[in-house]
Order: sequence, then structure tokens, then C-alpha cells
Amino acid sequence: MIWRLVVLGGVYVLFLGAEGSSRGGRTVTFSRTQQDESQGQGRARQRRGTSSSSGTPRPFHGPPFTSCRTPLTPDEHRVLDDNTQETGFNGDDGAHVILTWVGDGTGVALVLSTFSAPIDSFMTGGSSRLYRSTDYAKSFHDISHRINHTFIREEFEVSVGPGSSVILTADIPVVDHPGGIIFTSTDAGATFKFIQLPFHLAQRITYHFLNPDYLVALSIDGSLWLSLDFGAKWTKVHDGVHSFSWGAGIDMFLSFSREDTVETDERGDLVLKRTTDLGKTFTTIHENIFSFGYIGAFLFFSVMEDPRSPRVMYFSSDQGETFSRALLPSASTEQFYSILDGDVDMLFMHVDNPGDTFFGTMYTSDDRGILFSKSLERHLFDGHWKSDFTNITSLRGVYLTNKLDKDGRIRSVISFNRGGMWRQLNKPENVECEDQVKNCNLHIHGEHSRRNRIVPMVALSEPTAIGLVIAHGTVGDSLSSSQHPDVFVSSDGGYNWRGTLRGPHHYSILDSGGLIVAVETQREGQVKTIKFSTDEGQCWKSYNFTEQPFFFAGLASEPGTKAMNVSVWGFRPEEDGQPMWVVVTIDFQSLITRECNDQDYEEWLAHATDEGDLKRKGCLLGVKETYRRLKKKCVCRNGRGFVVSKKQSPCLCTREDYVCDYGYYRHVNTSECVRQNAANKTLELCLNGEEDELLTAGYRKVPSDRCEGGFNLQLAVQTVIRPCGVKPSLGPPPARAPSPITHFDTARERLVLILVCAGAGVIVLVVIVSAIIAVKGVVQGTSSPVYRFSNLRIQDEDNSITVDLESATSSNGTVCPQDSDDDLIE
Repeated sequence: MIWRLVVLGGVYVLFLGAEGSSRGGRTVTFSRTQQDESQGQGRARQRRGTSSSSGTPRPFHGPPFTSCRTPLTPDEHRVLDDNTQETGFNGDDGAHVILTWVGDGTGVALVLSTFSAPIDSFMTGGSSRLYRSTDYAKSFHDISHRINHTFIREEFEVSVGPGSSVILTADIPVVDHPGGIIFTSTDAGATFKFIQLPFHLAQRITYHFLNPDYLVALSIDGSLWLSLDFGAKWTKVHDGVHSFSWGAGIDMFLSFSREDTVETDERGDLVLKRTTDLGKTFTTIHENIFSFGYIGAFLFFSVMEDPRSPRVMYFSSDQGETFSRALLPSASTEQFYSILDGDVDMLFMHVDNPGDTFFGTMYTSDDRGILFSKSLERHLFDGHWKSDFTNITSLRGVYLTNKLDKDGRIRSVISFNRGGMWRQLNKPENVECEDQVKNCNLHIHGEHSRRNRIVPMVALSEPTAIGLVIAHGTVGDSLSSSQHPDVFVSSDGGYNWRGTLRGPHHYSILDSGGLIVAVETQREGQVKTIKFSTDEGQCWKSYNFTEQPFFFAGLASEPGTKAMNVSVWGFRPEEDGQPMWVVVTIDFQSLITRECNDQDYEEWLAHATDEGDLKRKGCLLGVKETYRRLKKKCVCRNGRGFVVSKKQSPCLCTREDYVCDYGYYRHVNTSECVRQNAANKTLELCLNGEEDELLTAGYRKVPSDRCEGGFNLQLAVQTVIRPCGVKPSLGPPPARAPSPITHFDTARERLVLILVCAGAGVIVLVVIVSAIIAVKGVVQGTSSPVYRFSNLRIQDEDNSITVDLESATSSNGTVCPQDSDDDLIE
């Protein structure tokens, strides 16, 4: 899964993403030269390594382990030779190769060879080249003539959208040109259409996530443009736009400045707006924002409510109709927030600690994005706005990250219930630590290590490869940069691990987990061998795919893990000394010919461990899930038609199905949630200066948890938290102005008065009895805590409607397909 990184100015909001890939894993970029990643990081803090030792000692090998190695038979070698194709891009002088898969299961791949330099600065004779493959990258054809051999902007890549839509952006000088040029295709690059834009692009065009005809573009002068016919016609819908994002349906959000100044976002003077009719009309959501984003069902933005106060976060789960201030610690101008992950149920939020500490606190939200509970302290966040936080997509509820402990060492932790609890990873079953190692655990290298070139890849998992996780790591007391990283594999979502490959590798999952391939990383040498496993890394075979080794650039396979072939990219010097791009594609379908049948699969209970109550074995987030997955010893093809199959059954609730509510924390020695100490009792729940109350037993069910019965909140004392230090008045009620006196003189009038009073008394009695029953139900019931908030009143720009704070669930839980703050991406 690909994460994205968005930085909200002053209050930074980040979606984490692996370098070299984007747009849902469809695009990967290979480079001939190693880029200096330390450039362009003007706002970055000093790097922190994973070891506190000085100097750069030669890495040593970690604890030994062995894994099965099986040689290829002569027949297997011959079959692979017959199904391996090598393509050399002769005469291609591009420094970068951008490979993009188009469509789902089409076998079409486009390759753009280009430079980073724009057209007015690269040497005469350089050009872009466009290649197309229709057989899963086994062969390529030069189609540069279809775009008139135009130089394509490397930073805009090959932009693909829903279906078979493709957009290429030409790199032309702004001077003497009224607008830019794009090439569009609706048939996966078989043909292209030339389009002259009425503006120059500031960033790549953004597709609507469902309709490829709907395009949004930001021009270099800050104007927002919209096309409803795949770029044929464009309409300017707003000026002074800083950033934008699609929401649910055809909703769109944008932030703009009333003043023509680039420092507006630094002062928090931006205005957040929404359109629900494709730019015809706009409604103001909030003023004085720094920036905003959209993920899952949540719209979020940062606001400085007062120039002297720190910035705060607001969230909306109903497309901005109503919004609420997030119950999180506020952040100063030197701190940041970061959204690590999110969906329709909850958000993971990191709050930076003051100063250059390289760590902060991770929080998880409720299903409205308002109430946040502490999940993990000392969460690692390095000086380049990078986190090692990873969603293990092969098993529901599993997350992996690293923390910076008080002794200055980095240690890996894993959660199996969406951040409710974290624990260290188990020692790999085939690895033993030395006697002097006090704590022997597996520690996983993440984005922090990849960015510092310690490992070439971060942890890999896929939704179709149930339970499978591949990652680089070290075994010992903590993560170490002075120890050679090895490759480890888990088949049960991270509960148990085993060492599988020595040294760093590039790896990829094929055939829905039925096949794993890997190429060892050679920092200065050349490669010619690929390793593959059909039993989730227990045994490996090696195949020499070329007689002429070349410098390795990376692996590429069709996204979705359905494919049976993989491409090895690299370059080798030609006779004139210039490097030539080379791609070797190995098709394993002819080697693994048998289709899997029912006897090849087994039922597997996820999250089943020997710990705890046997009756709850496999229970996670309120349900047991039994999957149908391939037996490790069976060598067969899952095939393109493979669909993940599972059975679900509900579980009884326990404390593990709850997180500690706002104002509470989980006691170190027990599983109970206890109230924060007096120093932290002033909870920031004030909205519009009014008192708010939080009625809670200290527990809140984990979002998306579906447990039933069991743990009863009546065992916990209900508490009313009155935030912001506001206390109820104990004095007499304020005096009221005298009311006009009404006399009832006649018997009829007195009879009416008696009847009215009697009726009112009955009504009051009924209300009191109902209230007693309701309170009793709250105290003794097992329902979720009740939250009472005052209304947040804002003025709608057009009709001055007062909007209530109550949030509703969004109609669309789709993650925004394009970063809302691309200009702030680190």
C-alpha cells in the first residue's frame, strides 16, 4: 500500500509514501544516478541515525540463520530460459525511466525516458522517448512519434486515471506561449490527442477518482481550472488558489488567499471553501486556515484562532457541513501534526513533541475525528518529516512502527488492534541472540532507514496475500545501522517471523502470495540472478536471467499481485561508453503450470495465538476471521481469478476491544483506563467559549470493532468531565426582571388555570421519570459513552446559516487520490 505525505503549514499533516512509486502503485521511477536526498530539504531538521555511535564503522552481520536453498533442475532452467525476454533501449540517453501500468489486467505498460532538466536548460540533442508494451513488459515499441517527439516533464510523470485514460504534459517555456500542452489518450496510449491549454500548469493534472472526464488543474498564477470532457475544454472556477482536493461524490475543496502574496499560508490567512456543483457556486467553510486535507471520510484543516495562540485542528465527517475541534494537544509554530493513516472509521494522528526531539505521541480518533485517545508515546518521526508507520494490509487491524526510547535507541512495535495496544515483535524462530544481548527481538527498518540508504525497501504486504509480510530488519536489543539488514518473513500478519534472506534485497509479491521474487542489492556491483520462492520464503531457488550482468535499478510487476511475471530494470555500458537501459522480464507462468484446486487450500484462523482465553482465540476487533488460503507446500497458480475468501463470527467484548477515552490513560501494570492526574484535568473541549461536558466511563470502543456483549461498562464509574476549568455555579440563580401580573378573577379562569397547572405537573412528572430511566440506562448499560458539546456557530458566506456541530458520516470513504498540498510535500 502506498502512503502519501502532506504537510499542513505550521500544523503539518502527512500521508507517508515510498519514494519511486505513486498513484496506487501503478508508477515506478528508475534512475541511473543516485540522487542526493539531502538537497531540497530546507525545512528539515538534522538527521538522526539508528545508532548512537560516532563514525561510519563497517556493518557487521547479525545473528546467523539458515533458510532452505534448492537448486533448479535442468528442465526448470530450460523453461525459464524460454520465457525470459531482454530488451535494450539502444541510443536512449534518458537519465530517468518512468514505468506506468495502464488499466487493470490489460498488460499495457508505458515507459517514459526523460531528464529532470526542462527543455530550455538541457543539452542540445536530448529528448523524451515514449515506449509502449502490450504483453506485460516482455517487449516494447517506441511510440515517441505519437506525441511528436515532444519533451515531457519528468516531474509530472505519465498520469493515469480510471479506465484506460492517460495524460502527458509537455515541457515548454512560459515566455511567448499562452498556455501549456498536454497529450491525452483514452485507449491506454494506443493513440494520443494534442490539446493546447489556456494556462500553464503549476502541478500535474488531478483526475476525479471515478470519472476520468472530470479533471482539475492549478495554473502557475494560482487559478483553478476545471474540465468536464477530459481536457478538451477548460473553465476557470477560482483565483488565488493555494491547494485543492476532491471530496465525496463531486464535492471539491480549495483554500485560497484574498491577497496576492506567497506568505499567506505562513500567516494563516487562507480561506477554505467547498463546491458541490463543479465550481458553479462556492460556500465558505472556515477562514484563517493554514492548510487542509481530505482522507477517508474526514475533512481536516488547521486554524490559528488567535495570532498569539497555537494552531489547532478541526475535523468534519460530513464534507464540511459541520465541523469540530479535535480534542488534541495544541501545537506551536515549531511543532506539527501528522495524519499517518485514515479511513471511514478512524484516523491515526501524530503530535510532535516541542524541540528537535525526533519523536512525538500517536493518537487514534473516534469515528467522527473529534475525540482522540493516546495510542503510543515516543513515536519516531525523523528530521525529514518521515515516519516508519506502516499499515500491514495483508491482515486486518495490524500496524507496524518504530519508537525512540529514552535510552536513545530505536525499537520496533506492532499493534494487532488498530493502535489499541502496542508490543515488541517476537524474535524470529530460526534466530538466536548472543548471551550478552539482554532483550532479543526483531526490529524492522522503515522509511527512516530507507531514506538513509540503509535498506532499499520498506515492509511489503498485499491485501490478496493473506498474512504475508516481507521486511528488512535486525535482531537484538534495538534497531542498528551498524548491523547488516536481513530479510524476514511473517506468514501470520506479524505475530511470528523467520529469517529468510541474508543481506538487503529488492522483493515483490506475485500470484496473490503464491510466488515471491527477490534480487539482492549490490551497492557497486552488477546483478544477473533472481531468487524465487513458492512457499512464502521457506525455501528459495535461484535463476541467472542474463549472461551479461548489468547495474540494477529496480523491480517492477503489474500492481495487484495477480501477475506471474516480473521485470528487472537496470543499465549496462554500450560500446561507446554510454549507459543503455535494459529490462529483463521473467514469466513464471510457464514454470508453475498447474492451477490450484480445493485440495491445495486450507482454512486459517487469523490472529490465533496461544495467549489468553482459548474461547477468544482469533478474536480481533470483535470478530473471528477464518480465511481460505494456499498451503505452503502446494506449488500451483492462484491465477488472476483468485478472490480472498473468509468467514466471520462475532466475539464477546473485553477490555481489549476498548481504548482509553479522552482524559484517560491505560495503567502500566493493569489493563484498566484511569483518569489523568490533576495537572492534566483541564481538557481542551471548549468550543465558542461555552462549557462542554464529556460523560464517560473512561473507555471507548475501538472504531470498526464489532464485538457483542461481554465487558460491561457498568463496572466502571461514569464521570462527567467539565473541560477548560469551567465549574457549575453553586450560588443562587440570577435575579430576573419582574413579569407582568395577570389576574384570574372568574371561576372559569381559575378552573382553566387549575387544569393547566395539573397538566403541566403531569408532564413534568413524566419527564422526571423518563430522565431517571435514561440515566439509569446510561450508567448500567453497555452502550458507548455519551458526549455533549455546545454548538459551534459559523456564518455561511451566502445565506448566514447557523451550522450545528453535530457530525454525520460521509457518504464516501474514498481516500483523496491527489495530495491536497502538493506544494508543501517534503
